[in-house]
Amino acid sequence: MISVILALLAALVFGISSVAEQRGTGHVKERGALSPRLLLDLVRDPLWVTAIGATVLGFVLQVLALKYGSLAVVEPLLICDLIFAVLINSHLRHRRDPIIFVGSAMCAAGVAGFLIIGHPSGGKTHVGALVLVPLAVAIVVLVGGSVFVADRDKRVQALALALATGVCYGVSAFLIKIVTGNGIHHLLTTWPIYTLAVVGPLGFLLNQNAFQESGDLIAPVLSIITAADPLISILLAVVFLDEKLNSTPGGIVGQILTLTLMVIGIVIIARHAPMAVTHNEKKAAAAREQVASPAADPHRAPGHS
Repeated sequence: MISVILALLAALVFGISSVAEQRGTGHVKERGALSPRLLLDLVRDPLWVTAIGATVLGFVLQVLALKYGSLAVVEPLLICDLIFAVLINSHLRHRRDPIIFVGSAMCAAGVAGFLIIGHPSGGKTHVGALVLVPLAVAIVVLVGGSVFVADRDKRVQALALALATGVCYGVSAFLIKIVTGNGIHHLLTTWPIYTLAVVGPLGFLLNQNAFQESGDLIAPVLSIITAADPLISILLAVVFLDEKLNSTPGGIVGQILTLTLMVIGIVIIARHAPMAVTHNEKKAAAAREQVASPAADPHRAPGHS
């Protein structure tokens, strides 16, 4: 139970930070994928810095949740960060969309149904270094391939970066689970912490790029990141950590249906969520500012307010 409470608290904090973080990326100049200059620009934005502070707190809560609970339980619960984020945004922007509440209910029901039917249990945290080989290959193929596509085709750049982000986040959760299980005294003597030191920041940077490039595509970007993270985590938990799910025919069907319900809920939420000021809204705001500015008034004498 403590892992469930900690995971839900982490989801709430992540939801708050996502609102501020995504808005903060819209305040700076656009950069290319994986450009460190984006971070240099962002650290000068107070809103983005505050969001990162909240993200750190959420990460601590996630680590504690993974210490006390299984990966296949904690990561699906963290999907609630999207629910919290869109509800917060709806309140801040004074928009009430019933479809958002329907999507939130479907997402929550999907997560709850998966945990009840799947009943994740067992598992281990001590994994040999040989796991690093298939893990590295998967990261290079999925993340590297996504970044390659993002650089080659601007039309799907945000979506490709979102997929790469989701993969990195799912792998990071898997690595955190191993690190917390090994204990502090083995922190610097095992491979997961060093792999996490690479995959974690990589996912973070990709996330900033995906948010910045999203524009009117913020809905599918959020859907891909939010859905890919837990799905990757669950797969890694079952394959490498031996976490057990309900393997009866009815249980398998039930888990597929509830995960599908969860993903549909995510898509509905993301499509209707006012998660950011889109490019069209920015253009409209710029036009309004231009009309209101003294330079826009041909009858106003220079130097007079």
